[in-house]
Amino acid sequence: MLCRLHGVVRVRLSVAERRAELLRATVGQIEARGATAVRISDVAAALGVSNALVLYHFSTKEQLVAAAFAHAAEEDLAQLRRILGRRATAERRLRAAVRWYAPTGQAKGWRLWIEAWAAGLRDPELRGVAASLDREWKDALTAVIEEGVAAGEFPCPDPSGAAWRLTACLDGLAVQTTVYAGGLSRATMLRWADATLDRELGLPPATA
Repeated sequence: MLCRLHGVVRVRLSVAERRAELLRATVGQIEARGATAVRISDVAAALGVSNALVLYHFSTKEQLVAAAFAHAAEEDLAQLRRILGRRATAERRLRAAVRWYAPTGQAKGWRLWIEAWAAGLRDPELRGVAASLDREWKDALTAVIEEGVAAGEFPCPDPSGAAWRLTACLDGLAVQTTVYAGGLSRATMLRWADATLDRELGLPPATA
């Protein structure tokens, strides 16, 4: 929809479009300033809108930050589901997911996850959102591991535990490489990720 203000034609966004715009801007501000430091005014200034407009859609800064994190994290979760939903063996899908999800892969959300973990210690709303999304990641991996066991591809006796341990390993590596850059080479990171996957699935290391 178009509206005219002081002779300037502007596009009037729908509620959904405006919220998405605000969330994208908030993600950018979190990446630049950190989850605890970002302010409503920073997001408003980035878009050239008023603080009141931001608060109309998100009543508190905490609500805005939690929604922005969920917006970004769900994009990565959707990509994970696409990878795990491919027509391939469970092992091939899991290995592709690990290669993508590992800190040296194409997943975009590592800095935001680390921000969420840190800020979530004092922000119950953000902590709840992060915990819910984390469970979805683990559940998606668990389901494919269970498929592989049922198909006789590997003998993993504890699919849920394997998914938890695998993501814990990748999360830890992400902290090391994102916060302490330069400590590990890409080749080392991928070798460790593959070795962890092999161990959890009960596969011999030679398959890596």
